[in-house]
Amino acid sequence: MTASASARQCERRGNRKNGIEGNRRPSVHHSKTSQWTAEAHSRRAIPGDSTASASAGRPVMDGGVPAGAPILFPAQLGEPVWSLLEADQAKCIGEKSKASSRSGGDSFDSMHVPRRRRRHRNASVSHLPQLQHRPWSRLFQLQLVLGLTVVLVFSGINSAVHCDENVTIGASASHQRGLLGSLLHSSTGSSSSRADDIQSVNEVDGDLDGARHFTHHWAVHIPDGDGGGLAERVAAEHGFINRGKIFHDHYHFEHSRMHKRSLIPSKPHQQRLEADHRVRWARQQRAKSRQKRDFRPLEKYQAPIQLNDPKWPEMWYLNRGNGLDMNVIPAWKEGVTGTGVVVTILDDGLESDHPDLENNYDPKASYDVNSSDNDPMPHYDLTDSNRHGTRCAGEVAATANNSKCAVGIAYGARVGGVRMLDGDVTDIVEARSLGHNSHYIDIYSASWGPDDDGKTVDGPGELATRAFIEGVRNGRGGKGSIFIWASGNGGREHDNCNCDGYTNSIWTLSISSASQEGRVPWFSEMCSSTLATTYSSGNTNEKQVITTDLHHTCTSSHTGTSASAPLAAGIAALVLEANRNLTWRDLQHIVVRTAKPGNLNDPNWSVNGVGRKVSHSFGYGLMDAAAMVRLARTWKTVPEQQVCEINGRHLDRQIPPRTKVTLQLNVEHCMGVNYLEHVQAKITLTSQRRGDIKIFLTSPSGTRVTLLTPRSHDLSRAGFNQWPFMSVHTWGEAPHGTWQLEIHNEGRLLAQLTQWDLIFYGTETPAQPNDPVRFGKPGYDSNFGGELEHNVLEFDSGVTSDQWRDMQQIGEGHGEVQRTASNDVTAVSCARFDVASCIGLSLLVMFLSQFYSDRQVSSIGRR
Repeated sequence: MTASASARQCERRGNRKNGIEGNRRPSVHHSKTSQWTAEAHSRRAIPGDSTASASAGRPVMDGGVPAGAPILFPAQLGEPVWSLLEADQAKCIGEKSKASSRSGGDSFDSMHVPRRRRRHRNASVSHLPQLQHRPWSRLFQLQLVLGLTVVLVFSGINSAVHCDENVTIGASASHQRGLLGSLLHSSTGSSSSRADDIQSVNEVDGDLDGARHFTHHWAVHIPDGDGGGLAERVAAEHGFINRGKIFHDHYHFEHSRMHKRSLIPSKPHQQRLEADHRVRWARQQRAKSRQKRDFRPLEKYQAPIQLNDPKWPEMWYLNRGNGLDMNVIPAWKEGVTGTGVVVTILDDGLESDHPDLENNYDPKASYDVNSSDNDPMPHYDLTDSNRHGTRCAGEVAATANNSKCAVGIAYGARVGGVRMLDGDVTDIVEARSLGHNSHYIDIYSASWGPDDDGKTVDGPGELATRAFIEGVRNGRGGKGSIFIWASGNGGREHDNCNCDGYTNSIWTLSISSASQEGRVPWFSEMCSSTLATTYSSGNTNEKQVITTDLHHTCTSSHTGTSASAPLAAGIAALVLEANRNLTWRDLQHIVVRTAKPGNLNDPNWSVNGVGRKVSHSFGYGLMDAAAMVRLARTWKTVPEQQVCEINGRHLDRQIPPRTKVTLQLNVEHCMGVNYLEHVQAKITLTSQRRGDIKIFLTSPSGTRVTLLTPRSHDLSRAGFNQWPFMSVHTWGEAPHGTWQLEIHNEGRLLAQLTQWDLIFYGTETPAQPNDPVRFGKPGYDSNFGGELEHNVLEFDSGVTSDQWRDMQQIGEGHGEVQRTASNDVTAVSCARFDVASCIGLSLLVMFLSQFYSDRQVSSIGRR
């Protein structure tokens, strides 16, 4: 047998013994490390004689390592693990070495040992210290420097992208992004139509907090697309399938030959659609992160199980009496059960054949947007993750007196479900859900929203915004669809529901939660857009909500603001039965006038300018079903909604660390609005750390509203771009007089206010015939209206103006301090600054690594 054949046979035998299948050799890195370490060990053990092992007649490994010598395998840095080679393995290695030398080719030896090492096999003793440590030092240098360089350069580019977002943010909603941003995000240009008062909060803010990936779906605007099958032809010509109309001339296109998910947009398809003269507008859809607003508590309340009896005795939030429930029993005694009213649950599906729901299930109010069919049945899995919609539906319309589970608040109403959360949630999905059969459905209940993580700023996209507007304008035969929304479960994360564009909308009725004891639940968020409250879960020792569940069962543990919104939807159904002519704004007025603050415990209750108690945790209080029904019966439709927008001057006002800026805006001529409903403060602001910002708004009547609280998890540099912070706390006041905005920067980094405007929604005449009109405090300049009166900069934490000027001089040119929206700072300079810092730091690491290596070599040489 030749040496080569013997070597191959030994190699196969060794592979089988070491558990290596076939002829697959050990990894290159592992073998190289073993050889280098073995060589170092053998030469340290036999100094001065590089041929000692060979002269003794023992097999010699490449590099002069004797067979049977201990081999060092570096399992972890600085923690060697010792192992012994068996004699037959060493013999195989020796034979392979011989075969390789004879053939002159690259065999096992040449594959696993660096070629440059072979030149030094017979080197003199004087060079041994350098030989035995230089490979280790070079390896560590290379790995360390390359690793740190990659990490730091990418973090530098990421900082440049954030910097780029800061310096380009302004009045336009279209942002110029850096290299990494352009790869991961699509541009979000503003396409709002001022004539239609349409403005997507997601696009206005330019914030992609809730975006996840691009899909193979497009929203396409084709004027008169139904004429002659125009939309079908356009879709076919460009390789799309027309999935139907979203609303009016907007269509849902799907491309079946594209990846369903992608991190980058498909520019060729987008460009071809935009180049088509028949297409007015097209946009590839992005999946959004939307969370159901319930939770799984650490300890569940163990309610007694009575499978043969209804759960009515345990429904504490409906039957406690003494002002400690939602007062539905008097309404039921008056024969009001929601008959003739249709409620739809926008969620993850609805178990339509549930014994407690099937009698009230309405297929006309149902649809599966995720699968594009008419069956909203949820997808079943091992964890019952799609139970949410069925639970919410039972709170509204579970059948009464059938010995099945629970009783719905509006047990005479019809209930449907739209399955839209069990898949990618895009702008199209939300728009089709919000607009589904809007002339038939009265109330839409939504117990979901953007991530409640204390760092997300997100809301409806352009299509969803249009769906809201279409709903309130044309839904229910022109009276307006009613959208009821859960305010959010981010209390533990110090979230603020004014950063949620759904609850922060004037078109939704935002509902918060109260616990069984009337306290603020740990999950509840504070904000000025919450209108009212219903009961839900609280601490682990407090009871939760009872409702229907998957697999035809019942649950006693429905939780979060997810449980609160459907209870409000059920009460709204009772009110609509009492008066079918109520508009969407009528219902909000009735809620404000009848909500009960009395038994809700919040130390921050305040009284607004018209004498109503209001809270950032509970809104105007607990909804009272009987009181709402009685008021609805005599209610007169409110006058037409008027809108007045007061634009402040464009300014670049710096907000130094630990300071606050106070600005005032006088309102004199606000035509058409004398009786306020909603107020929006539209703010454009940049900040190096968005979570450090706190904002207050004070009305002419003295009502002080918290628009934004600090959010400790929000480290974003994106700031706010025309974000409409909304408040209902001044409901009933007059807008005339001086409004004051306070912006507190509680962090250690610079912030900058670019612009702020006020938008007032209300009526010219009183909402009801007997209501007085209350005007703001007098004393404003009659020649001054709609302009900034004066700006006051106040310093917190004892920082003086001189000290701040010194801080500015020290920080000039520093990327962290001066990265503001000024003309002399660009994204390019930020990128150069960060990348240069990374390169410099990498060179420093390389120098220190080489210095340490040289010292080790010198130390070993001295031994």
